[in-house]
Amino acid sequence: MSEYGIQRTVKLSYQETIDKAKEELKKEGFGVLTELDMKKIFKEKLDKEMNNYIILEACNPAFAFEGIAEEPGLGLLLPCNVIVYETENQEVKVAAVDPEKALGMSANKRVNEIAQEIKARLERVIENV
Repeated sequence: MSEYGIQRTVKLSYQETIDKAKEELKKEGFGVLTELDMKKIFKEKLDKEMNNYIILEACNPAFAFEGIAEEPGLGLLLPCNVIVYETENQEVKVAAVDPEKALGMSANKRVNEIAQEIKARLERVIENV
């Protein structure tokens, strides 16, 4: 686990990892709202090269609804980001934000309980990729 979230190295290709991550997110009730291809964005906007790197902005609508109903400002901390990237030595890594850390700023007990449930689901996603 990194200081930001839940991470592991996988034996799949970059694209296979993206596909598997989406599949596992769906199993846990998450939809991918947006895909940010950072390699492409940095090339287009900055003319800079980098390894493959994608951010999947994932949302579990039921938990998002419940959390925002509890604390409207919570939307500032959503959605849950999942990343897939290649390292310099061609390893493929998949990681998800740690929602307990991201939502830990809240003093609301129910928000913290939601964060724990989301974390358990994201840990299963990363483990099953």
